[in-house]
Amino acid sequence: MTRIRAILRAANDDERGHVAALVPALAGAAGAIVLAIGVASDSDVAAIIGGIVLAVGLLATVVVSHMAIDYGIYSRLDNLEK
Repeated sequence: MTRIRAILRAANDDERGHVAALVPALAGAAGAIVLAIGVASDSDVAAIIGGIVLAVGLLATVVVSHMAIDYGIYSRLDNLEK
Protein backbone atom coordinates (compact mmCIF):
# COMPACT_ATOMS: atom_id res chain seq x y z
CA MET A 1 0.00 0.00 0.00
CA THR A 2 2.78 2.44 0.77
CA ARG A 3 4.38 1.72 -2.61
CA ILE A 4 1.17 2.68 -4.43
CA ARG A 5 0.91 5.82 -2.34
CA ALA A 6 4.53 6.72 -3.18
CA ILE A 7 3.88 6.24 -6.90
CA LEU A 8 0.78 8.43 -6.77
CA ARG A 9 2.60 11.11 -4.80
CA ALA A 10 5.48 11.12 -7.31
CA ALA A 11 3.02 11.49 -10.20
CA ASN A 12 1.20 14.37 -8.52
CA ASP A 13 4.39 16.19 -7.50
CA ASP A 14 5.78 16.20 -11.04
CA GLU A 15 7.05 19.68 -11.95
CA ARG A 16 8.11 19.13 -15.58
CA GLY A 17 5.18 21.01 -17.14
CA HIS A 18 5.71 24.22 -15.19
CA VAL A 19 8.90 25.18 -17.01
CA ALA A 20 7.21 25.09 -20.42
CA ALA A 21 5.09 28.12 -19.54
CA LEU A 22 8.19 30.17 -18.72
CA VAL A 23 9.24 30.87 -22.32
CA PRO A 24 5.99 32.53 -23.48
CA ALA A 25 5.79 34.40 -20.17
CA LEU A 26 9.24 35.84 -20.82
CA ALA A 27 8.14 36.86 -24.31
CA GLY A 28 5.13 38.61 -22.77
CA ALA A 29 7.41 40.37 -20.29
CA ALA A 30 9.63 41.56 -23.13
CA GLY A 31 6.53 42.82 -24.92
CA ALA A 32 5.49 44.75 -21.80
CA ILE A 33 8.91 46.38 -21.62
CA VAL A 34 8.81 47.35 -25.30
CA LEU A 35 5.28 48.67 -24.84
CA ALA A 36 6.36 50.82 -21.90
CA ILE A 37 9.37 52.15 -23.80
CA GLY A 38 7.21 52.90 -26.84
CA VAL A 39 4.65 54.78 -24.78
CA ALA A 40 7.27 56.71 -22.84
CA SER A 41 9.11 57.77 -25.98
CA ASP A 42 5.88 58.50 -27.88
CA SER A 43 6.73 55.92 -30.54
CA ASP A 44 3.61 54.44 -32.07
CA VAL A 45 5.41 51.58 -33.81
CA ALA A 46 7.18 50.37 -30.66
CA ALA A 47 3.98 50.65 -28.63
CA ILE A 48 1.98 48.64 -31.16
CA ILE A 49 4.65 45.96 -31.51
CA GLY A 50 5.04 45.77 -27.73
CA GLY A 51 1.29 45.43 -27.24
CA ILE A 52 1.04 42.66 -29.81
CA VAL A 53 3.99 40.74 -28.34
CA LEU A 54 2.53 41.17 -24.85
CA ALA A 55 -0.88 39.86 -25.93
CA VAL A 56 0.59 36.90 -27.82
CA GLY A 57 2.88 36.09 -24.88
CA LEU A 58 0.00 36.12 -22.40
CA LEU A 59 -2.23 33.97 -24.59
CA ALA A 60 0.60 31.54 -25.32
CA THR A 61 1.35 31.26 -21.59
CA VAL A 62 -2.23 30.24 -20.85
CA VAL A 63 -2.35 27.75 -23.73
CA VAL A 64 1.02 26.15 -22.92
CA SER A 65 0.17 25.97 -19.23
CA HIS A 66 -3.11 24.28 -20.03
CA MET A 67 -1.48 21.80 -22.40
CA ALA A 68 1.52 21.00 -20.21
CA ILE A 69 -0.15 20.80 -16.81
CA ASP A 70 -3.90 20.36 -17.12
CA TYR A 71 -3.88 17.58 -19.73
CA GLY A 72 -1.85 15.39 -17.36
CA ILE A 73 -4.30 16.03 -14.56
CA TYR A 74 -7.30 15.33 -16.79
CA SER A 75 -5.79 12.09 -18.08
CA ARG A 76 -5.14 10.88 -14.54
CA LEU A 77 -8.73 11.73 -13.57
CA ASP A 78 -10.04 9.87 -16.61
CA ASN A 79 -7.96 6.82 -15.68
CA LEU A 80 -9.34 6.94 -12.14
CA GLU A 81 -12.93 7.04 -13.43
CA LYS A 82 -12.44 3.92 -15.57
